[in-house]
Amino acid sequence: MKKLKIGLIGCGYMMKNHMNGVRTFDDVEVVAVADPRPERTKDMMEFTGATRSYTSHKELYENEDNLDAVYIAVEPTAHNGIEETAIQRGIPFMVEKPMTIDMAQGKAISDAVTAKGLVTSVGFQDRYLDIVSRTKAELEGMDVGMVYGSWIGGVPQVWWWMQKSTCGGQLLEQNIHLVDLLRYFFGEADSVYATCGRGLVNPSEFPDTLPKYDTDDFSTATFTFKSGVVANLMSGCFVQAGNQFPNGLNIIGRKQSICYTLRNNIVIKTADNQVKIDKANNNQAEHSRAFIDAIHSGDPTAVRSPYPDAFKSLLLADAANRSMESGSVIRL
Repeated sequence: MKKLKIGLIGCGYMMKNHMNGVRTFDDVEVVAVADPRPERTKDMMEFTGATRSYTSHKELYENEDNLDAVYIAVEPTAHNGIEETAIQRGIPFMVEKPMTIDMAQGKAISDAVTAKGLVTSVGFQDRYLDIVSRTKAELEGMDVGMVYGSWIGGVPQVWWWMQKSTCGGQLLEQNIHLVDLLRYFFGEADSVYATCGRGLVNPSEFPDTLPKYDTDDFSTATFTFKSGVVANLMSGCFVQAGNQFPNGLNIIGRKQSICYTLRNNIVIKTADNQVKIDKANNNQAEHSRAFIDAIHSGDPTAVRSPYPDAFKSLLLADAANRSMESGSVIRL
């Protein structure tokens, strides 16, 4: 089997998470990395065995003519020609979520990927959890009425999270993982109504080196799906360490319910039985394995979260944001 030559764009925490699996694959060689911070490229080169580094994606593309794929893990506002260049050159790519906060850019990329038949993947690695696969199987033929869920925690202190204009807010930046699972489980939505609040988090809590905090402290969104399911999703980034409770999704059916605890376990309940199933697989590695295998086969549909499908999850999260701003139900 051909050994694929991979380039990395963005050398932070999330890229290292992806490389934990990739660097164990015998059919992959990380050859080059790009990041404006030399300490990060140095660290990533040592971690992956890459031999060449660049300060930008433009330098990487200019100097690497034989890439079989690129991994992209940059801030939400930093997608300035990265994916477009990969598409022009016919290079398959995996990109971290959110893929962008510019919906026009996302649509253009999605359309171009579809037109080219390019293999792509977006960082919705939770689709590869064994407990998510089990949940999806349990949902076959299950009469579901309502779903409620949450992702509530503290404020990640990275610069783009501080302001809604650069992160898109918690629902779009972080809780989009659960938005995506709602689509994965129940199909496309008909409408969304969302509202949000601020005032619990004091901007003075953060270092002066960060932009002034102005994003939502919390929000709630109600999605109606074409399947008839109604789901409520809460997001919060205001609680202090230790003051947290399990996040995830609670799927309520007529005869059976499923409690999915975020990336940990599921509990399947019926009137006379209860079964707990713990996560037992490395979904991050399986996510990358599926992407690499799809490149070998040339089959874009072999990926559970290709860019055009993942863009629909982004659009749904963006619709919730638009509802927060307008105070109106957004019809999809």
